[in-house]
Amino acid sequence: MEHGARIEIRELPRQPRRGSESASQLTTVDRPLWRADLFDRLAEPPGNFSAAHYHPQFTDNEPSARFWDAALSTDPWTWLGDQITSLGTAAGGAGWPLDPGDAAELPGLAGAVVATARQFGPAECRSAAECFQLTRDVQDAVQLMIATVRAPEHLDRDRVAPWLARSR
Repeated sequence: MEHGARIEIRELPRQPRRGSESASQLTTVDRPLWRADLFDRLAEPPGNFSAAHYHPQFTDNEPSARFWDAALSTDPWTWLGDQITSLGTAAGGAGWPLDPGDAAELPGLAGAVVATARQFGPAECRSAAECFQLTRDVQDAVQLMIATVRAPEHLDRDRVAPWLARSR
C-alpha cells in the first residue's frame, strides 16, 4: 500500500457565461494533463518516497504508465517545484498544453504548490485515523484500490478499516 500527496495539473475549460454580472459562474476542473504521486510505501519508514512516480500524460482520464525518476525519490519537493516552474519539461516531458496566461503565471506559483503538497506528504499522517482524515474525500477510490490488491492476505485490515467503512 502507498500513501502521500498526489498533484495533478488539469485543464480548466471555459464555460458559457451564466446570468447577470454578479451571478455565480460554473467552474469545471476537467481533463488531467499530468500527475505526480509523491508516495511512500506504508511498510517502510515515513518520508522514504520509495513509491514516488509521475504520469507525464493521460489518454482521456487514464494516466500513462508510471515513470520513475531518481531525483523524484531523492528530493521530491525540489523535483515538484522544478516541474511546476518548467511547466512539465524538467523531467524531459513535452510540457503542458496551457493557456498562455496560465503558462506565464504558473511558474510563480511553484512555491505555493509545493507548500500545499507538503501538507499532505506521507510523513504528515502518522496513524490510520490521520491518513483517513486527509483522504476521506476519495474514499471510493481508495476502496477500489483496496479491492484490486493482488495479495489481499497481506493487507493490514486494521490500517485500512476507516476506508472500508461504508461511504457517507
